[in-house]
Amino acid sequence: MIRVLIVDDHAVVRRGLAQLLQTTDDLRLAGEATHGEEAVVMAAELRPDVVLMDLSMPGMDGVQATSRILAVQPETHVLVLTSFSDQNRILDALQAGAEGYLLKHAEPETILSGVREVVEGGSPLDPKAARVLLTSRRSPRTALTLTDREQEVLRLVGEGLPNKSIARRLGISERTVKAHLTSVYQQLGVTDRTQAALWAQRQAGVLGPSDNGAAGARG
Repeated sequence: MIRVLIVDDHAVVRRGLAQLLQTTDDLRLAGEATHGEEAVVMAAELRPDVVLMDLSMPGMDGVQATSRILAVQPETHVLVLTSFSDQNRILDALQAGAEGYLLKHAEPETILSGVREVVEGGSPLDPKAARVLLTSRRSPRTALTLTDREQEVLRLVGEGLPNKSIARRLGISERTVKAHLTSVYQQLGVTDRTQAALWAQRQAGVLGPSDNGAAGARG
């Protein structure tokens, strides 16, 4: 059962999302928070699997709340659900650690699928958010900004390895793998694992050969 904490300052939105969760067999409402500060406290108390996070709220906004929650509970998944699709909001939320970005006008099934997807290691993005990322990352020099670890993760994605296998190969946690992938997606201007794998396969010379023996020894 996937436990979900809803964070939104509008009661109508919270009620609608709570009712939506009730239509499923695998998702359950863990709680409702009305602002960022409350979200941080409730996340610590309830330990939800997923936080469905609004961005614009009085006091602490969703970006700050996401950063605070994940600093203490890195195993929690944050999925942004907001009305805003401007570039700065999207990039700030993803850099804070959110694993997906959906807009409130999305179809109900899209929201439910997004919750499941972040738990499974995916990064659901609304098409508008995806276009913003693609536009902001079109520079051919972006590959040069990848850290050594991000290149290792990307190389293994290109080889078809799932997150769990990548984590074992590199001696890091699955959560860390997903964090690296979120950064990789942003920098390459791609929106999912398949596109990243294709990029890695096309740019194998840029990433260099796999060094399995050394990879597991680095933290």
